[in-house]
Amino acid sequence: MGMFSAMNIAATGLSAQRLRLDVIANNIANVNTSRNANGDGPFRRDRVVMTPINLRSVWRSPVYPRGLDTGMGQGVKVEKIEKDMRPLRLVYDPEHPDAIQIGPQKGYVRMPNVNIVEEMTDMISASRSYEANAQVIMGHRQMFNKTLEISRSV
Repeated sequence: MGMFSAMNIAATGLSAQRLRLDVIANNIANVNTSRNANGDGPFRRDRVVMTPINLRSVWRSPVYPRGLDTGMGQGVKVEKIEKDMRPLRLVYDPEHPDAIQIGPQKGYVRMPNVNIVEEMTDMISASRSYEANAQVIMGHRQMFNKTLEISRSV
């Protein structure tokens, strides 16, 4: 493992969790949005899909022997942000401008499939992951500083 590998891995986690927090904040902000920007239905919850960064499939130089490869991961990346296709909530409000006008669901409004409790749980998880990655970087920085102190005293 190189000198900055742990910091690079933690940095990928920081950026991925930051994006996840942004998506969660957008979901919470749109919890009562019954019509999206296109006007074709209510807001649907977004989900961040992360995958590990795997550089093993990338071509490697013959100069770098595979024997030096530790088999460790390279961090995470956001693969995509996808819409959650779970069913929408139905709320009875016949006075709402987006209320269904005919059929068995008359008077109901299709509302976003955002669950505040689930979003808050995801937010806590993402913020703790962000903090853990920040602690890794701070610990690495302290280790580097200590190494520099030792090398100066020698």
